[in-house]
Amino acid sequence: MNHIQSAFGIVALLVIAWIISENRRAVSLKDTAVATLVTIIAALLLLKVPPVAKAFAAVAGLVNAVSEASRAGTSLVFGYLGGGPLPFDLKSPGADFVLAFQALPIVLVMSVLTTLLFYWRILPPIVRGFSWLLERTIGVGGAVGLSTAANVFVGMVEAPLFIRPYLTGLARGELFMVMTGGMATIAGTVFVLYATILRDVIPNAAGHIMIASIISAPAALLISQLMVPVAADERSDIGAIEIGPVADSSMDAVVRGTAAGLELLLNIIAMLIVLVALAHLANAILGLLPDAFGAPITLQRLLGLLMAPICWLMGVPWDQAITAGSLMGIKTVLNELIAYVELAKLPAGALDDRSRLIMLYAMCGFANFGSLGIMIGGLTVMAPERRADIVSLGGKSIVSGTLATCLTGAVVGLIS
Repeated sequence: MNHIQSAFGIVALLVIAWIISENRRAVSLKDTAVATLVTIIAALLLLKVPPVAKAFAAVAGLVNAVSEASRAGTSLVFGYLGGGPLPFDLKSPGADFVLAFQALPIVLVMSVLTTLLFYWRILPPIVRGFSWLLERTIGVGGAVGLSTAANVFVGMVEAPLFIRPYLTGLARGELFMVMTGGMATIAGTVFVLYATILRDVIPNAAGHIMIASIISAPAALLISQLMVPVAADERSDIGAIEIGPVADSSMDAVVRGTAAGLELLLNIIAMLIVLVALAHLANAILGLLPDAFGAPITLQRLLGLLMAPICWLMGVPWDQAITAGSLMGIKTVLNELIAYVELAKLPAGALDDRSRLIMLYAMCGFANFGSLGIMIGGLTVMAPERRADIVSLGGKSIVSGTLATCLTGAVVGLIS
């Protein structure tokens, strides 16, 4: 029954995207069917083919290596706050873990590693290969394919930089694909951070997070084609695009990666402080209201009720849907990092193993209001001529990015 529920959810999510489409008559059933098939086949290949599944399971070793390397640096700089030996006896288990000094600095290391891998020309062939697959299977143009593929490895602002000269020439629907691709995936810079947070509650969390970002790429193109379809005569004629150099030398890559990672790290810390404080303040205000059904009204409960039907469509049992909906609401209103932290803190019986896995996939994207400001700010600088389109599509990109990751969650629910 759970698999039938997820199958129904896939159809329902596609119908929702079609209902809110700008031009329902322009939607191509053929393109929709092909993109849906590509998304499902990608999930089957990555999750069910033993050699591929084992390869992604080995990613956990890489995560541990990066975590340990980061811990070596933080313990030197911050001492026991950064993971070094404690100068006292620990009385409360877990009290020695300090998020800002131990886990978050992983972003710095990953930023440098990503920049180095691009400079050493290791990642560019992988990105181009993935872009080629998207272009040949789903039929998107070279610029859209490259940006969407790059989103699997870099952030929502960095990926469009690869196609900056072509942004002004994209059709409105193609521009929306670029924006949705950024909202439906996560950057490689935070990949290890999220895997570190979840590795004790979800087996092979690292492999699943990487697979989630890959599967969400075709899912993003599928949802965006339904919401803002592109007519055949509107598509831009842009062929293969080469990825230019990101640095002048290896040391320059280290310096550039560190600077970019520091900016991201400070932004994450500031956003966490502000968003958690705002959520606490909202709960304090809601606490003035009378209790409902024997429990206080909180932001988490309201978000849970609102998003519970969507979580049920993905395949989460109804008795767990409100808990899952709360996580999905936190992810959308606040951000996915806070949602993953809350997922890791859930008691053992709150969600079963299958539901936890579905939620890992459903929350693996940048679709939230904070990201919207970052995306609009970045894209309007890159393509000021398209400011009106970028702003008008901004709110829709949160919806499309959320539907794309939920679709990925439903596909995983179908095959799990």
